[in-house]
Amino acid sequence: MSIFAVEYTYRDLPDVRALALALHRAYLGRLAEDGRLLGSGPYTDGSPGALLVFRVDGQAALDALLAADPFAVVDLIAETRVRTWDLVLGQWANGA
Repeated sequence: MSIFAVEYTYRDLPDVRALALALHRAYLGRLAEDGRLLGSGPYTDGSPGALLVFRVDGQAALDALLAADPFAVVDLIAETRVRTWDLVLGQWANGA
């Protein structure tokens, strides 16, 4: 399993974001329940965006999950930055 830190930068489309938010959170909630999403949440300052941390079977699996995100489906995400991450300490490390 690989761990990925994903940073979304959102397009400035607050109405679109508001309409898709419930679907986006339900989708991510299912990924969290099955252990593929360790955590996520929006930034509270600066440009609109979010940080998501996934534990999946590689880049192809991550790409499929990101493409299926309702925010991606409605073209709300302007930029996605992905970095592999080595989880060493903390509560998430207990299951790594």
